[in-house]
Amino acid sequence: MVTQIALAADFAIIVVTATVIGFLAKQTGQPTIIAYILTGLLLGPVFLDVVTEEGLVELMAELGLGFLLFLLGIKMRLDDVKEILRPIVNIAVWQTILQTALAFAVAYVLGFTLVETGIIALATVFGATPIIVKILTDKDEITALPGKIDVGVLIVQDIYLVFVLAMLGAGQLDSASEAGITLATITALIGLIGVFSVASSRYLLPKLFREIADNKDVFFVVALAWAFLFISVSEALDLSVEVGAFLAGISLAQLPYSKELEERIGPITDFFILVFFASIGLRLAADDLLAYWVEAVVASVVLMVGNFWIMFYLIDREDFSVETSFLGSINMIQVSEFSLVVGALAIAQGYIGTEILGYLSLMALLTMSVSVYIINYNHAIYARVQPWFARFEGEGKGDVELPEYRDHAVAIGYDEITRSALPFLEEEFGHVVVIDRKTAHVEALEREGYDAIYGDFRHGEIRKAAGLKRADFVLSSTVQPEVNKALLAELPEETTVFVEANWIDDARELYDLGAHYVIMSTHLTAERISEYIELYVEDSASFREYVADDVERIRRHDEEEIDTYMTERLRRSERESEGVADE
Repeated sequence: MVTQIALAADFAIIVVTATVIGFLAKQTGQPTIIAYILTGLLLGPVFLDVVTEEGLVELMAELGLGFLLFLLGIKMRLDDVKEILRPIVNIAVWQTILQTALAFAVAYVLGFTLVETGIIALATVFGATPIIVKILTDKDEITALPGKIDVGVLIVQDIYLVFVLAMLGAGQLDSASEAGITLATITALIGLIGVFSVASSRYLLPKLFREIADNKDVFFVVALAWAFLFISVSEALDLSVEVGAFLAGISLAQLPYSKELEERIGPITDFFILVFFASIGLRLAADDLLAYWVEAVVASVVLMVGNFWIMFYLIDREDFSVETSFLGSINMIQVSEFSLVVGALAIAQGYIGTEILGYLSLMALLTMSVSVYIINYNHAIYARVQPWFARFEGEGKGDVELPEYRDHAVAIGYDEITRSALPFLEEEFGHVVVIDRKTAHVEALEREGYDAIYGDFRHGEIRKAAGLKRADFVLSSTVQPEVNKALLAELPEETTVFVEANWIDDARELYDLGAHYVIMSTHLTAERISEYIELYVEDSASFREYVADDVERIRRHDEEEIDTYMTERLRRSERESEGVADE
């Protein structure tokens, strides 16, 4: 009982400390992963030595690694990079080879043993996927060409990571032939699970999630169960937890529900990741962290510069513009947090000592801290160095035009108002994206040729997927005031916004916040019903004649007439809002 209380206390100390340091990291623009590693260093042998990595912490850390790979898989939507798949594969394969060679050479020159050098080279080749994706998404650059190239390269890197983790998890490899047999076996097993993953994403999962997607709780639980199914199969085949979690995520990533899944899995993943990266710090003593601090500083500088030029050469070789080559390269200069994942597993298998993990940790902390600011100011940096890089311009170089939502219309929710407005919005803006939480609505919209995104509008990933901030017109059919207020606060002033409200007070407030028109369907209906009742009481015959057109329209459901009415209503509302603005 005392042991259980002590373990719970350790866990609580980690969470509270990570929360405080995470808040401070956010204030300075640093990624939370750095805050989690610093939590482990603060609470472990390096500083206070009040928490040890055992029991509950160790279990949660293992789950954290599995969830990290699961979330990584969910982010890998192959449709995002299919337009530039060939050059991305060329870039990614050569990038992996050249950066591994560079990391190996740097570590060897710095005096590490051959085994240590090999582990360091394998560990430091990966880009920091969570950091790169998060910052580029926040900057609205993830769908731009440099962002697409980086995401594509990260996908290939992460597949490579799965093989590295599987090889390290296989135990001691005493000869080249044993390593070759192990690699072939792992490849075959991963291929077997991968085939099942792809097949299920096409034939099984769409039907399953179509049935359950409208139930939020079941939706989330089934996604987790799917992850643990793959994890169990991987363990049964003597593969690592990470392999199963990653392939489970990839199969879910190809579904139209993947953005909503990513949003729901994210918080629980963040929680487990906190413990995992804190546990890295808990394993290190002060001597381990500082054993190779000079080498870590030298290697960090050499690898950041070297990785930039390797990526720049490879992207430029594919005839992309110099700006795209520069931005795609400068985003990928850091040593990833996955270096710590590889290092931790290598320690568990006895390949390296904890001082090498300290070396990798210091490099990750240094390079990730610097790269956060570099990515945030990548365009400003390019503007400064552009005259010098102009020498790399040449004939035949240019960027592929990638499809992305821009200057379009977004409809939030699918009801009678939205349905009637869609044809006019498509004609006027060329493209309409509809966000809705009902699978039946999403399927109906897709059958009619509209782009529909399944998910809750309140989730950031859903809004970004719809290109909300780049839209020219937004129609919200929700009557929840807090949702519409958040919408108006997020959108730029030049975006035309129509929202809906039930009450006059809400409508006034929405107008004050910048809405161009507030649809008062409940208020208008109440006024109309009052008129109808009054007319019916006074003269029932006149009443029947008065509402005959409405009755006939509803019976016939005359779409053309409704569309004409809605088009005129939208145009009249725009004119009225412009008049109010002038006044």
